[in-house]
Amino acid sequence: MPTEAGTTWTIVVAAGSGSRFGGDTPKQFLEIAGKRVVDWSVSAAASVSDGVVVVVPKGSSVTVPAAGLRCQVVCVNGGDSRSESVRKGLAQVPDTAQVVLVHDAARPVASAALMATVVAAVRNGADAAIPVVGVVDTIRDLEGNIIDRSQLQAVQTPQGFSARALRDAHASGAHATDDATLVSAVGGLIVVVPGEHWNIKVTEPDDLRVVAALLGERL
Repeated sequence: MPTEAGTTWTIVVAAGSGSRFGGDTPKQFLEIAGKRVVDWSVSAAASVSDGVVVVVPKGSSVTVPAAGLRCQVVCVNGGDSRSESVRKGLAQVPDTAQVVLVHDAARPVASAALMATVVAAVRNGADAAIPVVGVVDTIRDLEGNIIDRSQLQAVQTPQGFSARALRDAHASGAHATDDATLVSAVGGLIVVVPGEHWNIKVTEPDDLRVVAALLGERL
């Protein structure tokens, strides 16, 4: 249960079609280590949240049970883009919420500790807090030029926001690949926090093997 003053809600974005992944079932609803990918993500989010909004694919009747969790869970259909889906979820977050996290369901290994770190950064005054990790591979651009990886960071979720800043950023109806980009575009204060190298995003079928091993250690 959340222990700090005020309310925190998390939007878990599970509205993707999983076209890059392939198969008949979207990756976020596949079972890993005894639970669906989305259920692992919701469980971690619930550890710091007063409520969780799960955004499922447009037109879907998929539900996410709240059994065993200490907060309420609301499911809502998403939109035609990630940003639109986040807005659908944000509309379900109570006006009294002070902190809102946005987390991709396809990152089921994100820890409760990371969730708490992001919330704390927002409560300390940031408009947005994003977890990042350093890039460890050598990077070349399409012309074969080496890019200085010391100047690069990989951005993860959960991303945390003051509820006001997130609502203001989405008011224009703009689109971006993540919500911190929208907050930055309207002048919000962005801070970074250490991410987790094992907080991988399930993108390819082989990712399931890695995630299953990591989650299996928690059982």
